[in-house]
Amino acid sequence: MVITGANSGLGEQAAKALGAAGATVILACRTVEKAKPVAAAIGSNASVAELDLADLASVRRFADGIDTVDVLINNAGVMAVPKKRTADGFEMQFGTNHLGHFALTGLLLPKITDRVVTVSSFAHVLGKIDLDDLNYDHRRYERWSAYGQSKLANLLFGFELARKLGRSGSAVSSMVAHPGYARTELQSHTQSIYDRIMKVTNLIGQSAADGALPELYAAASPDAASGAFYGPSGLGGLRGAPTLTKAMPKARDEGVAQALWLASEKLTGVSYDI
Repeated sequence: MVITGANSGLGEQAAKALGAAGATVILACRTVEKAKPVAAAIGSNASVAELDLADLASVRRFADGIDTVDVLINNAGVMAVPKKRTADGFEMQFGTNHLGHFALTGLLLPKITDRVVTVSSFAHVLGKIDLDDLNYDHRRYERWSAYGQSKLANLLFGFELARKLGRSGSAVSSMVAHPGYARTELQSHTQSIYDRIMKVTNLIGQSAADGALPELYAAASPDAASGAFYGPSGLGGLRGAPTLTKAMPKARDEGVAQALWLASEKLTGVSYDI
């Protein structure tokens, strides 16, 4: 299994759980040194490989080094960061959370034998896909709107991938998961007052291990269905055991999904052979 962003938070917990169950796990991380202790804790069935989702050249190098993989978990992400650009000039949140994973999945898809799990967020409710300005080249940047757009893009991508795989007759499936409100390092990297606010709201959050349960269910359960969306079952979807959940109707808009797909292929230079 390949898990992006497995050096901390949800990815670390997912990697440890899958490794403990006997899976061979590749921790795909931007900072290799931070991931090595996690791999060491898992054991000989875990390894680390460098992957910077904010750099398409790094994505291609990583994909070239993978021979075959049963499950890809698109877990890594950045949240509500100040306006920045990726190595390829994309808005950082859209470029990392969506475009990096879009490119990675497309490059690995011929090598994937089982399923793709993409991690989104309930923050997709804040998102709107602006097809004319996906990278905030012209509109005013607002960190939470940008984060919402990237997380909505994750859902649109995961659902559209499921439809495309289904129509092609592929045995590979695609599903999406969200962690609810989980206490992770992601919430302390906004470089703003929100870091302090979220230290307080973390009191209602669940642990990273519990937050990882929906993506683990999607990745490992034989009952997980392609095109489905999994999240916590309690407290309005913020915490609890994983269950089938609903996305906002805009996440199921096939017209927007197809337009986003075409735009993503153009921006990344990665086309899917399905």
